[in-house]
Amino acid sequence: MGGSHHISEVNNEAYYGDVSAIIIQNLPFWAEFIRVPDISIALMDEWESKIEKMAESTINHNVTSISGVPSWTLLLIKRILEITGKRNLLEVWPNLELYFHGGVSFSPYREQFKQFIPSDMMHYVETYNASEGFFGIQDRNDANDMLLMLDYGIFYEFIPYEQLGKENPQAVQLDQVQTGINYAIVISTNAGLWRYMIGDMVEFTSLYPFRIRITGRTRNFINAVGEELIIENAEKALAIACEKTNAVINEYTAAPIYFEGNQNAAHEWLIEFENPPLNLDYFIETFDNALKSINSDYEAKRYHNMVLRPPVVKTLPQGTFYKWLKFKDKLGGQNKVPRLSNERKYVDEILKFI
Repeated sequence: MGGSHHISEVNNEAYYGDVSAIIIQNLPFWAEFIRVPDISIALMDEWESKIEKMAESTINHNVTSISGVPSWTLLLIKRILEITGKRNLLEVWPNLELYFHGGVSFSPYREQFKQFIPSDMMHYVETYNASEGFFGIQDRNDANDMLLMLDYGIFYEFIPYEQLGKENPQAVQLDQVQTGINYAIVISTNAGLWRYMIGDMVEFTSLYPFRIRITGRTRNFINAVGEELIIENAEKALAIACEKTNAVINEYTAAPIYFEGNQNAAHEWLIEFENPPLNLDYFIETFDNALKSINSDYEAKRYHNMVLRPPVVKTLPQGTFYKWLKFKDKLGGQNKVPRLSNERKYVDEILKFI
């Protein structure tokens, strides 16, 4: 239900678009008889209208399972409850028992789902898929790991975390992996990818059978609601905002603010300016617009503030990051201010420090 489903036609024989849209387009004919909403709604790319139509078209069906990215699914659930006036989703779909989720960490959303679906019989199953392939699926209830899919046309290699950044990192194959070690995944597929790093870090929790859990990314990122914001996006957007407002930045760090009550998610930026902008609101607006132009996933989540509200920027006194690193005994060239993080550890530490 949740996520981005958009497909376009190149000619009468070729299509391109989101992998989820291509999957929907190629479902067997009988699937349409047991799923909602219908394809015409599922493939809409205008999200405000799409959420409305999805809510209206699914309310009167006997929905027993749902699937999608947690952030978008929450948006749909909230709209369904607004339309129906019901207190929770079980009053709308009394036989609901299963939610397949993926794309972002489910941890920040778990409590909200429990509030909207107050049932001990509700099951949550994580899947690990991307445009490059389908890698894993949770095969046990109440587990935080997934069974690695070995027969989906993918050959796996794994680079230990300490090897990343080396000129010739040494990869290991499945018969050499160990539990408790962070590995970057490298894949070769029958679709034509050759030794491709998908950017995820995983840890093996079991070798017989092979089970993994995702531990992070190989580079700085924020992916709280599927926006996939990386350091390159941030650097470019900040440079544009600084240029337009005559500002100069010394240091910065950022982390997500997850959904809280009726308030949507956001990105919180702690910035130490050398020369602050004369108008901080204009800086934020320029920065936000630059991120939208650079990152289409961010732009989609910011659309009409439906999932992400505007960035929250807090200016810090000069010297704050230096004092924080000194307090942590982390002065020196090997210790850098973390730029983007998908958790609030550093942001909360700094806010508490000041």
